[in-house]
Amino acid sequence: MRTSGLIAAATALLLGGCFGPVADTPQPRATAYTAATGSVASLVGKWGVASYRKEEDLKRTEAMARAHCRQPYEIKKGPTDGVMMHVADDSKLYELTTKAGPKGKTYLGFNAPPGHDQDREFISHSNEKFRLKFVNPDIHTRYGIYIYVRCPGQA
Repeated sequence: MRTSGLIAAATALLLGGCFGPVADTPQPRATAYTAATGSVASLVGKWGVASYRKEEDLKRTEAMARAHCRQPYEIKKGPTDGVMMHVADDSKLYELTTKAGPKGKTYLGFNAPPGHDQDREFISHSNEKFRLKFVNPDIHTRYGIYIYVRCPGQA
């Protein structure tokens, strides 16, 4: 009798572990989309930022972005795999990550399919500067194309 009681208790413990709450168990962060290699780390730093709508304004806008290094926009590493940045029409910082999209495009945004309505698409990217345009046409019309120029001493 004593043995069957131990077996019953052991079985209850095992089954309880299988069907009990798992809220305390840390879950790995699901990464559903392929990150664009190396892009996230290269975004960390202090940047001069400006925006333009017409391609002929690019050089002038790039010079304006450099001038904004007096009060740079700082991009910090996020708590997981992304960077902390603002999104359109919101003053809070959010963690965004790069995503490899179809046809070789690279996007910056939340953990959603590449090209999501709240994403920004990289137009160009290097360690010294990058350009982003909003995927959402309404937001793109309001904000234009952003150019980020790395501030001196931020290699």
